Amino acid sequence: MMKNIRPIKTEADDDWAIGEIAKYFDRQPAMGSPDGDRFDVLSALVEAYENEHYPIAAPDPISAIQSDMERSNLTQSARASILGSRPRASEVLNRKRALTVDMIYKLTREWHIPADILVQPYHLENEVSRGKPKERQT
Repeated sequence: MMKNIRPIKTEADDDWAIGEIAKYFDRQPAMGSPDGDRFDVLSALVEAYENEHYPIAAPDPISAIQSDMERSNLTQSARASILGSRPRASEVLNRKRALTVDMIYKLTREWHIPADILVQPYHLENEVSRGKPKERQT
C-alpha cells in the first residue's frame, strides 16, 4: 500500500508532490519497490497536473530548426546540405521561403527534428509584411 498518495488538484498539492518526489532524486528507489512505485505514481500525477495547467507550446518549425542548429553548432554548409543551398537556407531561416516536403524529410531523418513540429503552419515574413498573414502551404 502506498502511503499518503492523493490527487493533485491545486498548486499546493503540486508543491507537496514535488517535495515528495524530490526526496528520491539523490537516491532513486528500486523499480517495483514500494518507494519506486510511490515515486512513479507521484511523478505521473505531477506531470499530468503540470501538462494541464502549465502547457508548453511547441516551437514553430523555424524556431525549432534554429534552436537545433544553435545546440549542435552547425555550420552554414551543414544548413545548406539540408535546405538545398546557402541562399535557400537563408531564405527559409529568415522566413522568406517555406519549408518543402523534401526539406522536412531531411530535417527529420538527419537532424531528428520531429516531423509533427516541422509540418505545423507558420507565417512567412513576406506574407506578414503585405498585411496578409497567411500560413505556408506544403
